[in-house]
Formats: sequence, structure tokens, C-alpha cells
Amino acid sequence: MNSGSVNSDGVNSDVVGSESTSSESSRSTTSTLYRGGFVHTPVDSRATAMVVVNGQIAWIGSDEEATRHSEGVDAVVDLDGALVTPAFVDAHVHTSATGMALRSVELTDVRYVAEALARIEDAARKRQGRPVYAPNWDEDAWPEHRPLTAQELDRASYGGVVYSPRVDGHSAVISSALAAASGARNLPGWNESGLVTRDAHHAARDTFSDGVSPADRRADIDAALKAAAAAGIGLVHENAGPYLSSAEDLADVLAAGDRGDLPQVIGYWAELVADEAQARELAERHGVRGLAGDLNIDGSIGSRTASLRAPYADGDGPRDGDSTARCGNAYLTVEQVRDHVAACTLAGIQAGFHVIGDAGVDTVVEGMQAAAALIGSARVVAARHRLEHLEMVDAAGIGALVGLGVTASVQPAFDAFWGGSHGMYAARLGRDRVMGMNRFASMAAAGMSLAFGSDTPVTPFAPWGAVRAAVNHHEPAERISVETAFLAHTRGGWRVAGIDDRGFLDLGQPATFAVWSLGDDAATGITGLPDMSPGAPLPTNLRTVIRGRTVFDREGALS
Repeated sequence: MNSGSVNSDGVNSDVVGSESTSSESSRSTTSTLYRGGFVHTPVDSRATAMVVVNGQIAWIGSDEEATRHSEGVDAVVDLDGALVTPAFVDAHVHTSATGMALRSVELTDVRYVAEALARIEDAARKRQGRPVYAPNWDEDAWPEHRPLTAQELDRASYGGVVYSPRVDGHSAVISSALAAASGARNLPGWNESGLVTRDAHHAARDTFSDGVSPADRRADIDAALKAAAAAGIGLVHENAGPYLSSAEDLADVLAAGDRGDLPQVIGYWAELVADEAQARELAERHGVRGLAGDLNIDGSIGSRTASLRAPYADGDGPRDGDSTARCGNAYLTVEQVRDHVAACTLAGIQAGFHVIGDAGVDTVVEGMQAAAALIGSARVVAARHRLEHLEMVDAAGIGALVGLGVTASVQPAFDAFWGGSHGMYAARLGRDRVMGMNRFASMAAAGMSLAFGSDTPVTPFAPWGAVRAAVNHHEPAERISVETAFLAHTRGGWRVAGIDDRGFLDLGQPATFAVWSLGDDAATGITGLPDMSPGAPLPTNLRTVIRGRTVFDREGALS
């Protein structure tokens, strides 16, 4: 349980209230001058230097002006032409699952079924009977165009426990041993091939997770947050919930974010409520900003569980034997959405949902409009609720959501990985429907606030990659500018949590930033941000600083 209260920074007040002293106690210096680079700040478009004092930005200006500060600081860092930006925010993270994936059997790059099974067999031998985690397979990238099977996992693991989720996390293949231990065979979503969705998947995932020790879980959390820091990320939004992780897992993630040596954490708990008192009690118990995140309206396109208006183009819907579900799965009703949004609004916390399919968006819009009719539109708008993914929203849906004050937490890497006329989405939906997905430009033009994230471990921490994906969207009409994309991945990540005064470099702001090498051939535009053209080199992170404390330093990069 997280006993600290949540304040305007979205994290434990015991830590934020003493930002400067916690930073000072862990550093040998209290003031640092950074000079000789480029500082991306609204204060001065030509800034090349910055002074940090006791964890806050004390001055921003030119190298010429910096001379008068050089004698009065404890340390001087020569940027050697590097770019200083506010640290990125990843608005959709599953922290412990990301850490576990870092030590798992990696299937992202496997080329065919036999290669995946060989890796699982190698891991099973090394683990000597202990459970095997093998995530991130994508059958659409394999010539066999099919998932693994339970029988294949049984042979590869010598009868052991194997949990192998698809890359989207909404289906998995499990070994017979895990099926028996979890009771998945008796639940909706079970298929004799070992492929599980819905309740069967949740049971298998929970049983597997129960076998992870608290010490291993905390190590996984630290590994994930260190990877975030290395990627230039200073804040993550943890998406937890009873079908995703556990209360203990969430508490450990929040505690790690409060320590000061890792990225900060804002937490969300995905549990449905129907009244104000329950909403308030849950939020206070878990120390979260809202009952939102992966509270699923539907599933995913890759697993054919996203809720669609029209059937999938390449099959009969979820591969779980349910022939009536040709349009995917609808997990919540309009009435449940209405009651949840109303309860959270009255409790003064954020509500939100995972929603991908167009029929799922219809459910969200209708439910939120019903909540507004029930308790008043002004209250709903003021609560600043959020939606995750929102991949198949049309113009009418965007307009309705803007009127409800909703922010979109989206993942540009999804379009980069699976979009376009020849990608996985086109195979699932048909080319006509896929070109209207992930409508970043349409959302921005309508006045909807955007926040970018990775949904890691679905896609990795790669903020500049996300910016480039949004700038080079498969659908030209949905491309946005580098500056708009960058803001969505920095300041937008704070705004989606209802915090408007963070995510940029200005005097008095917490010194939370990253230092980037642009490379010898890299170019910047008029905004001072890197070239995001296809094929252009992405910046390399040299240092990440959070509230004045260096949490990542590339060896030998900065003097």
C-alpha cells in the first residue's frame, strides 16, 4: 500500500515536498552549469546554456552570458554541441512486465515457428524446470502465419510451465502445465490449441505472475525504470489493475519512482466502480491519480479482440471457438462506462479506458455522454478523463470526445509497426478501414490533447522513435509536426494526468531533462529539434537528470 498522499506533481508528497534536499543528499554538488550546446526552452529560442541549483533550473541563456556563472557553480559541464530537452514522459507503461521481458526469451525478432521453439527450449534447459516467459511473438511475421501451440511448448519445455503472450498482450499460448495450474481450460477464451484470450488468458497470466517472487518483481521494476532513464524518460504512467498486475506490484512501482534515483511514476488502477465512495476509497488505497488505464472496453486488433462495427476481414474474430464474436469482444457496457465515469468524476479523480475498435469507441462515447447527462457536462469536462490507444475513432467520435474534455493517450509506434496498406492492421481489417486509424492530426486539429507512450512491453521505450512515427504516419493526412509530436511526448504526458505546469524547461522548474548527441550529420529544424525524416539518425542519450539528480550517464560522454 502506498501511504503517501498524491500532490500536484502526481507522485508521493513526501518525496516531492523535499525535492531539493533529496537531490542534494545524493550529489556532491548543489549547482551545475551546462554550456556549449542547445537548450530547448520556451524562454529563449537561442539558449545554449543552463544553470541548475538544488534540483531546479535557476538560469537559461547564452554561452556569453554563462561566463559570469562559471565561477559561482560547483561544476561545469561542456555539452560539446549536444541538445538539452525536457525529459520525455511515457504515458502508458507496464513496469514490472517490461522488466520481466528484459530477462525473458525474446521472440520479437524470430523469423519462424521453429526458431521461437528453439529459443524456448534453450531457456527451459537453462532454467532447469523453472517457469519460462516468452513474450512478443507475432505470427503475421512468420511464414507459417500461425501461433505456437501448447503441444509445441510442452515438447520445448519438457512438460514445464510456459507463458507466451502475443506482442499485443491480449492473447497468449500457454503450455499444458500452465493450463492445468490456472484452470484455463474451464474458462471463456480457452482453445484446445493452447491459445487463450479473455478469462482464460487472465487466469493463466495471474497464475504465472504469482510465481514471481517479490524480490524478482522489484528487480524487474528497477530494470525497467533504468531502461526508461537510459531512453531519456523522466516520468512513466504505470498502468496497473486487478487483471494486469497486483496491488503489491503497483505499490512497488510507486515506491521505486519515489526513491529519487529512477524516473518518477504516476499510477493508474484499472478497476471498475459504480459509486463515488468506492472510487475515492480505491484511489486513496492505491495512491493513484485515477481509475483508468487498461480498464478494457475491448481487446486488440492483432488478437482479433478489439470491438468492431464490421467483422474482421481475415477471420471469424477471436480464435477461441466463439463463432458469434466475429466483430471482436465487448467487455463493458454503456451503462458500466456511464456509472464509472460519473463515480470517478464525483470523487474528483480521473476515469479512463483502454479502447481500440470503432464499436468500442461508440460504447465509450455513448457512456461518457450519458454520464455528462447524469451529473452535468461541466463536471465531466473538468475531470479531464483519458482514453488509451483510441485507434479507430472517427471524426464524429473525436468531436464528441473533445466536447467531453477527454485526452488521448496514444502510441505512434503502433502505426509504425503495424499500419499502412500492407501491415498487420490491413490484413485484419482490410485496406479501406486501416487508413483511418491513429488519427493524430485529426485529433490535434480538433483540439484534443495528445500524450504519447509505448505500452511497453508491447513496444519498447523509444521516445524519439515515437516522435518520428507520428511525423511520418502511414496516412499523410494524419501526420503532425515534429514540434507537436515532441510536445505530446513531453508536456502532453503531464497534461494527460491533469498537471499543466510541468514538462518544459523554464526558470524555477524541476531540473528534469535529457542531453542528446545529434551526431555529426544530424540536422535540426527551425524549432531546434532533430530531423525526423525517415532514415535520419535518431539522437543518442548522453545523460538523464531528474529533479537535479543524474539517473543515467553514458560513460565518457560528458565531462
